[in-house]
Amino acid sequence: MAPHGTGAHGSMDMDMGSGSASSSSDAAQPMHMMSIFQTSMATSLYSTAWTPASTGAYAGTCIFLAALAIVFRMLLWGKNAAEARWLDAEMARRYVVVQGKGTMAERVARDSESRKGLTLSENGVEEKVMVLQRRDGLAAQKRPWRLSVDPLRALFDTVIVGVGYMLMLAVMTMNVGYFLSILAGTFVGSLAVGRYTGSSEH
Repeated sequence: MAPHGTGAHGSMDMDMGSGSASSSSDAAQPMHMMSIFQTSMATSLYSTAWTPASTGAYAGTCIFLAALAIVFRMLLWGKNAAEARWLDAEMARRYVVVQGKGTMAERVARDSESRKGLTLSENGVEEKVMVLQRRDGLAAQKRPWRLSVDPLRALFDTVIVGVGYMLMLAVMTMNVGYFLSILAGTFVGSLAVGRYTGSSEH
C-alpha cells in the first residue's frame, strides 16, 4: 500500500513541481547573467553582426567606444560654446542714440566731477548714446525663437542624446572591456575640454 500523498498522482505532482522549478530557474538564469560583469570577447555590440571574432576586432571595438565617449564630451563642450555665442550675439553691448540726451562733452564742461569713471568708445565722447548691457536672470531666459539658433540647438541636443544612449547600451552589455573603454574615453574627453562644459555635464 502506497504511503499517503504518494503514488502515481503524487509522483506526477512532484514531477510537475520540479519541472516548474526547473523552468523558472532557466528563465531567471539570463537575468542573473546580465546583472554581472563578464569578460567574453565575443560580446555583441548594437547587433549580432557586430560581434568581435578575434582579439584585434575586440580591441577595435574598445577603441571605437573610447572615441565615442570622447565625442560625447566634445559635443557637450560644443553645445556650451554655441550657447555662449548665441547669448552674446543677442545680449551683446550695443549703442543706441537717445533723443534729447546731451553730449558727454557738455556734461563734462558743466560738471568736473563727471570726468570720474568715464569710458570712451571708439566713436569718442561726442555721440549721444546709451550703453545697453547684457542682463542675467529672467531677462536672459526670455529669448525669442530664432530660425538661425533653435534648430541648431535641437540638433545638438538630439545628437548628444543619441550618443549618450549608444554609450549606455554598450555599458548594458556588462562587458568589462567595453565599460573600461568608455570610462577611459570620458577621462580623456574631460581632460581635454571638461573645463569648458560648465553645467552641461551629464
